[in-house]
Amino acid sequence: MTTPDPPPARELLRTEGIRKTFPGVVALDGVDFDLRAGEVHVLLGENGAGKSTLIKVLSGTYRPDEGRVLCDGRTVRIADAEAAEKLGIATIHQEFNLVPHLSVAENIFLGRQPRRLGLVDRRKMEADAKVLLDRVGITASPRTPVGKLGIAGRQMVEIAKALSLRTRILIMDEPTAVLTAEEVNRLFAIVRKLRAEGVGIVFITHHLEEIPAIGDRVTVLRDGRSVGQVPAGTRQEELVRLMVGRSIEQQYPRQAAPAQGAGAGSGAPLLRVTGLRRQGVFDNVSFEVRAGEVVGIAGLVGAGRTEVVRAVFGADRYDAGRVEVSGKRLPGGDVWASHSAGLGLVPEDRKGQGLLPDASVSENLGLVTLREASKGGLVDRAGQRRAASRIAERLGVRMAGLDQHVRTLSGGNQQKVVIGKWLLANSRVLILDEPTRGIDVGAKVEIYQLINELTASGHAVLMISSDLPEVLGMSDRVLVMSQGRIAGELTAREATQDAVMALAVGTSAPGTSEMEDSPRGH
Repeated sequence: MTTPDPPPARELLRTEGIRKTFPGVVALDGVDFDLRAGEVHVLLGENGAGKSTLIKVLSGTYRPDEGRVLCDGRTVRIADAEAAEKLGIATIHQEFNLVPHLSVAENIFLGRQPRRLGLVDRRKMEADAKVLLDRVGITASPRTPVGKLGIAGRQMVEIAKALSLRTRILIMDEPTAVLTAEEVNRLFAIVRKLRAEGVGIVFITHHLEEIPAIGDRVTVLRDGRSVGQVPAGTRQEELVRLMVGRSIEQQYPRQAAPAQGAGAGSGAPLLRVTGLRRQGVFDNVSFEVRAGEVVGIAGLVGAGRTEVVRAVFGADRYDAGRVEVSGKRLPGGDVWASHSAGLGLVPEDRKGQGLLPDASVSENLGLVTLREASKGGLVDRAGQRRAASRIAERLGVRMAGLDQHVRTLSGGNQQKVVIGKWLLANSRVLILDEPTRGIDVGAKVEIYQLINELTASGHAVLMISSDLPEVLGMSDRVLVMSQGRIAGELTAREATQDAVMALAVGTSAPGTSEMEDSPRGH
């Protein structure tokens, strides 16, 4: 006798035919989605597919133009965040909604502090917070200022805050984007615990390898439509096909620049770094990047990769050594001199360091060239706009127009804007720090093709990535950093995962580490 399958769990949430438009953009076009108690339902799609818009509808930020939302089988109207909270819906966004100088307990119960005789009952608030912190496995004191916690700790506080609201439906938007492998494992343990308690979880991720580890079902959005629902164990190739509407045969389409005639295109050194040192951070770092090539920098968390390239660019100081661009020595700690020499930096934190989120696409693209476009104290706005339009078209930035606020673009299009401002400045050497972090597979391929175009035209690219397959797939040479030093250099032919990891961990044999398990962190 065969055992019958258990009946499906109770449905907590359903959307039917959700449509949401903005001027010139159809963000959602008839989206159907459902969530059951005690499951992790992964919401998957390229940047701009509609994921963020859908969760903003469910969290009360946006109201749909058409369609309906049902909770426990009845139609509901989620007019604002308070209405979502009453329905048991909580959302943890990529940018945490926490107040750094307030304590963990104060953040958890912000606006809902328990009171006694008209005053905040701190003893009860901290005791209640401790129960929630224990539940999510964080050992920090309820009195600890949130600003003193790391990214993973803040995320756990957000989860504790959601649980304090008696959440039944937890929406997690890219919760693993900046976590190390160990932190991801801890997060997944909490998610599984909540699932076992009957909480329904909407989980948004760009990391396809995470889906079978944590998900039950997957709904794929494309161009604002729900195009398929599949089991979490579905092969990555099929998920990619559903997301982009085509098969990506080659995930890392590196095209080495062909040999050219004399000059920069023949492979002349454009960037040369010699003996760079900063006490306690990095030591005796030397390398060069030639025209037409991509040099990747790999290494484990804390190896010093980002610190080195920031020093090279002039954003941070260094104690000794020299940096040359096209044979010209640059003064240390001078970003303007680096820019003038043809050096550009796309930082790992594009929102915090690479963009002005509330400025327009046009204004962001013109940030680097603002000084050159100014004459007599006046900015040639018309000229800047023409140049911005040309670059945006070249990069294929998907937008409603040049006046659209850059914060409303998808992650992949934001990254194109960050890169575009340096192209507008005619940067010959481009440093890319985590160029594809937090963007989808389709946008990644577009970034890779752009790298190919740059090197084919004689530019040089220095790329840091914690995604080891990306480093191997897109680099002509790989520098491996370990404990602040260059542990070795590998050609594209020599650069295997085993060879890179052996250098990264300082052994003669392959090892295992965070970099193998998870493409995150420094």
